[in-house]
Amino acid sequence: MSSSNTETLIDVVMPQMGVSVSEGTIVEWRKQVGDWVEYEEALVDISTDKIDTELPSPAAGRVAEIVVEPGTTVEVGVVLARLSTDAKPGQPHASEQNGSPPTSEAAAATGETPVEATAGPSPEPGTATADDAPRERRARGARRYSPVVQRIAAEHGVDLERVQGTGRDGRVRKQDVLAHIESGGAAAQEPPLHIESPYKPEPVAPRTAPAAPPTTAPAPAPAGAYQPPAAAPLSRMRKLVGDHMKRSLDTAATCTTWIEADMSRVERVRREAGLTALPFVARATIDALREYPALNAWLEGEQHTVHSDVNLGIAVSLGEDGLIVPVIQSAQDLSAEGLSKRIKELARAARSRALRPDDVQGGTFTITNPGQFGSVMATPVINQPQVAILDLEAVVKRPVVVSDEDGNDSIAIRPMTVLGLSWDHRALDGALAAQFLAAVKRRIESL
Repeated sequence: MSSSNTETLIDVVMPQMGVSVSEGTIVEWRKQVGDWVEYEEALVDISTDKIDTELPSPAAGRVAEIVVEPGTTVEVGVVLARLSTDAKPGQPHASEQNGSPPTSEAAAATGETPVEATAGPSPEPGTATADDAPRERRARGARRYSPVVQRIAAEHGVDLERVQGTGRDGRVRKQDVLAHIESGGAAAQEPPLHIESPYKPEPVAPRTAPAAPPTTAPAPAPAGAYQPPAAAPLSRMRKLVGDHMKRSLDTAATCTTWIEADMSRVERVRREAGLTALPFVARATIDALREYPALNAWLEGEQHTVHSDVNLGIAVSLGEDGLIVPVIQSAQDLSAEGLSKRIKELARAARSRALRPDDVQGGTFTITNPGQFGSVMATPVINQPQVAILDLEAVVKRPVVVSDEDGNDSIAIRPMTVLGLSWDHRALDGALAAQFLAAVKRRIESL
């Protein structure tokens, strides 16, 4: 916050909107300099590689300065605009008192229609005016799209020129593209979820060797000889995800403990309910966290914070764009059916880039499920600053030794899974990690 002789100004900054998100792009300002804005009223549309959202105003006041123009990408924490909190609704802006033209709000208050200053006479009827410029640009195809709009369009095969925009000057917004898709304007092809199918098989595209310069004529490679693929740089999002994972490994003293669980009861109950296994494992995990709250915690430096609410993160894949972890707030209050519904809602929002900043903040424990394609064991990376993450692997039918009530052993076919817990040895010990996993296993097997 800064102040001057006449105004008290408050900074509007680019917020942090999820793990591995370090920057955002200004899409459209809802308010202009001189406009009045209420507390938490939508001030600006922001686009990141994972979230397309409206940033609410941090205070009531008048927009004194817009620092970052639409189309500009800035890092988290950068000042986007400044608000004058000394102003009151209906009062003229400081620039108006100094002789500048009145704002649109002031004109509206007086009932006057603002007029653009021109160097020449008023245009004749039928001639182009400044107001026609946006329409002319759109008619010529000069349309601007946010990164999120372009990604959604590419994923669903949408021709953005055919989408009617409802934003300022006809800008196509995320909601416009989604409405176009829902109305049948494109074939919906959703990327896989990390919670259901984290690893998307990579299509094998034929590669052709680069053409040789005219002055060289190398001998053709023998049939069947290995041809090295062309090198390509990592995508920006892949770099961000990699940086976040590497930072976690550099920060935490990561250990992993595994335990097997018989999923017979879960399989029976989930089929009857028409659900996947994940919400039942999530419910068992939540109950175990209530029994062992030291795992429902953050470790920031030397500060260990144990949380009373279980804010459960569920890892979701965004395909080539990386991962995001939406959070189910106060998950301890939900049944398995309620968890299933909330997981689907957050996953759908993640796929359509409609997550809000609050949807990806405050997680206290995370579950990931990379077993869709048959993987049986993994070592998940802790989602900082959490102290543990649970990995749910594939449910595989195999022979196991079972005992009856009299202690007699036999071999039976059971749907089994491996639960893997990566935990931070700075905050926890192996005995507590094993006890927690045993509690999850006990609840899964006693549904």
